[in-house]
Amino acid sequence: MKLVAGQDERDLASMLRGLLAAHRDDALPALAAAGILGLGIPEEDGGSGGTIADLGVFAREAGRALCPPLVYSTVFAAQAVHLLGGEQSRKRWLADLASGAATATTALWNAYDAADTTAPLRADRLREGGWRLTGTADFVSDAQDADLIVVSGMDSSGQPIGFVCGLDRPGITSRPLQLMGGHHASCVRFDDVVPDDVLNGGEPLDREELRRCANIAIALLSLDLVGVGEAVLDRTVEYTTMRHQFGRPIASFQAAQHLVADMHIALSAARLAAQSAVFAISRGRVALRETAVARMQAATAAKWATLDAHQLHGGMGYVVETDLYLWSERARVLSTLGGGADVAATWLEDDPLSRAALTRRLRRKDGLDG
Repeated sequence: MKLVAGQDERDLASMLRGLLAAHRDDALPALAAAGILGLGIPEEDGGSGGTIADLGVFAREAGRALCPPLVYSTVFAAQAVHLLGGEQSRKRWLADLASGAATATTALWNAYDAADTTAPLRADRLREGGWRLTGTADFVSDAQDADLIVVSGMDSSGQPIGFVCGLDRPGITSRPLQLMGGHHASCVRFDDVVPDDVLNGGEPLDREELRRCANIAIALLSLDLVGVGEAVLDRTVEYTTMRHQFGRPIASFQAAQHLVADMHIALSAARLAAQSAVFAISRGRVALRETAVARMQAATAAKWATLDAHQLHGGMGYVVETDLYLWSERARVLSTLGGGADVAATWLEDDPLSRAALTRRLRRKDGLDG
């Protein structure tokens, strides 16, 4: 397993760091022009090639730079069409998504628990062969800013069917939700909506691939959380070195050193866990166990890194002029989107290896083994 960055990964990270710094207010067009939106999408479908692991390099730098969430929403939608769509849908949508000509979002898994891939809509197939969508997709990221939505509907036989809809279609209404950290989400209502496209010719979605799509999002957002924590750590080290108390830098005090060391250790563990999940997914696996561990590690590390950063900044950390709150708010939102550490722990119940390990521990505890 390759978890140590090679020269290609370091070069990509360096390029992304410079690009995101130079285009903080218009990141999406710049990233599209650089081919980042098309990473993980084959070139014959209009993408840039590469792997999900390449997107992982981007996600870490995106967290550092507070990249707009609409970029992620578009990337996740492109991955969903690529994995679930079928050849016709891939040819129709991926080139526009990879080039930034269209932006998109998804409603394929529960925003409160990504393991729940129950279709939010009802999909009725008409006699003439068309489809109508009815229902509500709750907590859809960036719905008010995106052009398209990739969504699933349950047909009459209880099978999930995938669709692509323009968010300006008749019958679609969106109600914005109030969130922190610059994150936009909406409750999107469908009233007898005619979709633009039916994924995979109207065949039921592969549930394993659907879960893999959700895990791609969770693993990449976990690396974003690592980037958030690393940016906060860098700022904290700089501040504690500069800030003096009792005639010397506060970085020289052992208590401050312990907090910074704990931040570094937690973020290193989270980075390795998230990279492991991205690596496993890029090899074609659903990676239930790796994704659960990545989310538990990253959500916890980002939470404590931002809290400790505020503590080490003292009162200065709680005024908006320092900008520290921007990373704290992003950590708060992204560490719960799709499920926090407590929710992720329940995903291990779906993993055979985790269930077997738990069974062995319980048997040893009860004196039934050995």
